[in-house]
Amino acid sequence: MTPPLEPRTVRADLSVAVGKLAGRVSGPLFTVDDDGYDEERIRYQTFRPHRPALVLGAADAEDVRLAVEFAAAHDLPVGVQATGHSPALPAETGVLVSTRRMTDVRIDPAARTARLGAGVSWQQVVEAAAPHGLAPLSGSAPHVGAVAYTLGGGLGLLARKFGYAADHVHRVECVTADGRLRDITADGESDLFWALRGGRDNFGIVTSLEVGLVPVRHLYGGGLYFDGASAEDLLNAYVRWTETAPEEMTSSLALVPLPDLPSLPPPLRGRYVVHVRIAFLGDPATGERLIAPLRALGPRLADSVRVLPYTESGSIHNDPVPPAAYVGTNAMLSDLDEETVRTVVALTGPGAPRTSIVEVRHLGGALARAPREANCVGNREARYLLAVLDRVTPEDAEAVRAAHTRVTDALAPLTTGRSLNFLYGANATPDQVRTAYAPDDYRRLRRLKAAYDRGNLFRLNHNIPPAEAGDPQ
Repeated sequence: MTPPLEPRTVRADLSVAVGKLAGRVSGPLFTVDDDGYDEERIRYQTFRPHRPALVLGAADAEDVRLAVEFAAAHDLPVGVQATGHSPALPAETGVLVSTRRMTDVRIDPAARTARLGAGVSWQQVVEAAAPHGLAPLSGSAPHVGAVAYTLGGGLGLLARKFGYAADHVHRVECVTADGRLRDITADGESDLFWALRGGRDNFGIVTSLEVGLVPVRHLYGGGLYFDGASAEDLLNAYVRWTETAPEEMTSSLALVPLPDLPSLPPPLRGRYVVHVRIAFLGDPATGERLIAPLRALGPRLADSVRVLPYTESGSIHNDPVPPAAYVGTNAMLSDLDEETVRTVVALTGPGAPRTSIVEVRHLGGALARAPREANCVGNREARYLLAVLDRVTPEDAEAVRAAHTRVTDALAPLTTGRSLNFLYGANATPDQVRTAYAPDDYRRLRRLKAAYDRGNLFRLNHNIPPAEAGDPQ
């Protein structure tokens, strides 16, 4: 067995092999001492980013295949990254494949599909689909990579009406651990098709996806901002309001300590706010009627809810674009009662030792139903997703994680599991990843992992370890 590459250098006995690989690939290849290494490995997450021995800036699927073939030949772990919004444990060795150059988008308006390269952001897909009156099942932040988001489930702005983004995948092009580039559909390699849609990058590196689009040009959406002094009452009122919301209404509520920055509107600058996010597919007058009880909860610091083109849907959440250092975790919840709300606000709000960002997303609707082509996305019975996130420095990261653990411990009686895409960094352990799936599905995933990646080549990720002899079936 070849020893792993050290993170600071490429071993002398592999330098010839690395040189040969550099001559075969179309994209740039970086070692730790090369100019461009940091730019290639550090994307959105800047806290403890990947620091592998080798980074390939893949230009196409053949580059990906060659990188996997090289890693397998030298027994090196492999990771993949596009925009880096939902990182797992950082790679400290091995090979990282950066797909950010693979940005081809092709729209088939007649079939209502899009074919996406591995490095495509949702904004690119939104803009390409819009002239045809179509929209993807994109998330709250249009600068997020579309492929990783979808492979992890994909909880988007239209989710209660149309379900998870993974439910609308038609075809997957993927390089598996044997170095093969496979074209995978429900009719061909159906087990792998099932596992990839929800299993992220455990079974190979996906080089492109074909996904379904929906006929959406506009929606009634935006944000309602309230003073955070009434956070507990507002969150309880929001939970009650969701009980009668139709499937056409996808919404969330965030408790946000906003910085005092000139880029923010004066009414919001430096304040702890409650931000209700609205995305309604239906008549605007109906939307007005549906959110009237929310508007009546108190004076609004800002109100941006209006009819907007889907190309402006990123304005609903207004997620920050600049790279940041952050940690976070989440819980999928069967319910959210007043006592739990009180505890969450006490642990994360202005009276807590550290004020965190907390978001509660309303689930149900199409999210709770099995898709036409089954996949492994779990916790469909959950009614809410609660995520907690903080910006950090190396000095306070462990204290922040401990604070987050106190939140998830308090939520434990109502928790059905975790959402894969909202597990970041050190929280993306195999034990936490396991809770993203139904128990039978997780056992099946481990068996498939053993079949397609017995050596766990793809382990620099939200890892699903391969099944071993003697494991319960």
